[in-house]
Amino acid sequence: MSERYELLYWPSIQGRGEFVRLSLEEGGADYVDVARQSGGMKALRGMLESGDGGLMPYAPPILRHGDLVIAQTANILMYLGPRLSLVPDDEKSRLGAHQLELTITDLVKEAHDTHHPVGSSLYYEDQKPEAKRYTRQFVHHRLPKYLGYFERVLEQNRDSGGNHLVGSGPSYVDLSMFQVMVGLDYAFPKAMKKLASRTKRLRALAGRVAERPRIAAYLDSDRRLPFNEDGIFRRYAELDIEPAD
Repeated sequence: MSERYELLYWPSIQGRGEFVRLSLEEGGADYVDVARQSGGMKALRGMLESGDGGLMPYAPPILRHGDLVIAQTANILMYLGPRLSLVPDDEKSRLGAHQLELTITDLVKEAHDTHHPVGSSLYYEDQKPEAKRYTRQFVHHRLPKYLGYFERVLEQNRDSGGNHLVGSGPSYVDLSMFQVMVGLDYAFPKAMKKLASRTKRLRALAGRVAERPRIAAYLDSDRRLPFNEDGIFRRYAELDIEPAD
């Protein structure tokens, strides 16, 4: 398809849409961030209500490409990967990339739940005691386990000399892991500093992604929104704790 990609996501936060934006930017795609345009929020709400001819999405991010309407971050990236040369050609690698992206989705969900463990419909201030309890478990146990797993995946990927998560070159999974690392650095600086010696490969990967010309240009542009306390990764002083030794 030659049609422009249309990304539909909330206009004021990075959120889950940022994982899609990074791949569109790195792939040099012709795309528009619909909700940031005039009348864009009306288009986004209409898509959520009807699906605009496709399967009605539950929530953003949503990608429209020609007659296709695709939702769910990992699903969108699985579609974009081969079209933007951000995944290897063989089926084994593509399935592996999707598996890793789904695991990243799990990690992102748990990071989000540190500030909304009871329910997304409640304000953070309404669930502070539960958030503190949840965050202790996340930082002490879940975060080191997730990052340790991805560190081992990098180490075992001999095709890239440990430089990429899938195959021998950059993939959408590498871009997503970059977003996870910088998001965690924002939300949990003490924990990430404490885990730095155990995440050297992931740190190096995030650094390489940030230096890629298209990504560097994007990060320096006004298209890249700053982290804030409305998105997935939020910084609250009372939740910024160190993991157990």
